[in-house]
Amino acid sequence: MYHLLKQEGRAKRGEFHTVHGTIQTPVFMNVGTAAAIKGAVSTQDLEGIKTQVELSNTYHLHVRPGDEIVKAMGGLHKFMSWDKPILTDSGGFQVFSLASLRKIKEEGVYFNSHVDGRKIFMGPEESMRIQSNLASTIAMAFDECPSSRADRAYVQASVDRTTRWLTRCKEEMKRLNGLEDTINKNQLLFAINQGAVFSDIRVEHAKRISEMELDGYAIGGLAVGESHEEMYYILEETVPYLPVDKPTYLMGVGTPANILEGVERGVDFFDCVYPSRNGRHGHLYTNQGKINLFNAKYETDGRPIEEGCGCPACRRYSRAYIRHLLKAKEMLGMRLCVLHNLYFYNTMMEEIREALDEGRFAEYKKGKLARMDIGSN
Repeated sequence: MYHLLKQEGRAKRGEFHTVHGTIQTPVFMNVGTAAAIKGAVSTQDLEGIKTQVELSNTYHLHVRPGDEIVKAMGGLHKFMSWDKPILTDSGGFQVFSLASLRKIKEEGVYFNSHVDGRKIFMGPEESMRIQSNLASTIAMAFDECPSSRADRAYVQASVDRTTRWLTRCKEEMKRLNGLEDTINKNQLLFAINQGAVFSDIRVEHAKRISEMELDGYAIGGLAVGESHEEMYYILEETVPYLPVDKPTYLMGVGTPANILEGVERGVDFFDCVYPSRNGRHGHLYTNQGKINLFNAKYETDGRPIEEGCGCPACRRYSRAYIRHLLKAKEMLGMRLCVLHNLYFYNTMMEEIREALDEGRFAEYKKGKLARMDIGSN
């Protein structure tokens, strides 16, 4: 159940009540593809860096260790020892981005595993069954993610099929939630809006899926090659046609600037691998812009990554020490950088919620962007 607490323009401040706890929105979901954040970050760590929601990957967990194994272990929450909300994506994006050989048919997609080459079939019902086995808080509908550069005729046919698949997802989810051996009988289902960069296809699709009364609505197929301006334009055109009284989720986005622009356009949920991926390469987010710890000038820098930051890295270690760890390829270096970046993102979301509560989001956004635009160093 989603409660819209406040609006500032199109920006939304809400609460999303789930069986695994209440999510304060806008929220950034920390990406743990294979049920762990890359960089040796434990679920215990996540609790200490203000994580509200963890996101795991349906396709990867189906391939390894297998969703049946996760179910046998009591579901994803028990398996990874995390009692807060978990969102699982549908596997659709991975099928279309990782599988070099695939056949898309009305029933679903036939493809080869990127791990061992074995043949796999995944359609709406299979995706729902895998996610039900994982017992996540929120399951995503199975969709096709067409290229942002695909031609109009292909995108229209793809979106129409995604809509038909959504009907099948909804019916299968209802069936699964009613089974006796289902671990999470309150699993929620989010639909996904597609349409590449064709705003009219996006809007029409948003209208169609909004009528189906799902638990939340995602915008997929962005941040996959189009410009930031195109992405913001699609959000401006599409979000008004999604229900304001349900969460809106922008999938796979993005940079701090992308998030601030997304919030302004009515987005509640975000996820992205940037903070963890960049952290593993020594690229760190600060309120004065991004820094690259591999730069020689940090070799004898005794300051924390960011003065005043409360993350585990900044509370105890210097830039010089963390740089040394990265250069020596010590896992601790990557771990500390990932923890800092995730803490930065989660803290920024906290600041956004506070600014919305106090009716000063526009002012906050302007100040944050101006400070962070000082540039990388």
